[in-house]
Amino acid sequence: MAERRHTEVAVGILIREDGALLLSSRPEGKPYAGYWEFPGGKLEAGESVEQALRRELDEELGVTIGAAEVWRVTEHDYPHALVRLHWCKVRQWSGEFEMREGQRMAWQQFPLTVSPVLPGAFPVLDWLAAERGFAGAVLQPAEPA
Repeated sequence: MAERRHTEVAVGILIREDGALLLSSRPEGKPYAGYWEFPGGKLEAGESVEQALRRELDEELGVTIGAAEVWRVTEHDYPHALVRLHWCKVRQWSGEFEMREGQRMAWQQFPLTVSPVLPGAFPVLDWLAAERGFAGAVLQPAEPA
C-alpha cells in the first residue's frame, strides 16, 4: 500500500480579549460538514504557514490577522486525508467577520457549547483548556455518521 502524504494545514486559534476562542462550522459539501473547527486551510505551493493562514482567514472570514506564529504542530489521520496541522495563536485582527462559505461561527469558553467538534482539534482543545485550568473539560469527538 502506498504511503499517504501529509496535507499541510495552517490553523488559526483566534483568541478574544476575554479569552474566548473562535470556532466555525464546516460548510456543506466538505468532509465533516457541520462539525466545528478552528478556521484555516491548506498551504499552497510556496506559502509559509503564516501566509496561508492570512489568506485563508481573509477568504473564509473576511478578517486580516496580525502576527501569527506556530504554537503547536499535530497530525490527524482522517479517512479522506492525513493532515499535519500547524496551530497558530492569533490575538489581533481587523475587519468585520463575514461567513463567506456559509458557515456559522461561535465564540467559545470552556466547557464548549458547540458540538460535534472536528476530531483533529481535540489535542489542542485539551491543551488550551489545561492552560485555563479546565483540564478534562473537553468532550471526546463523535465519529461522523
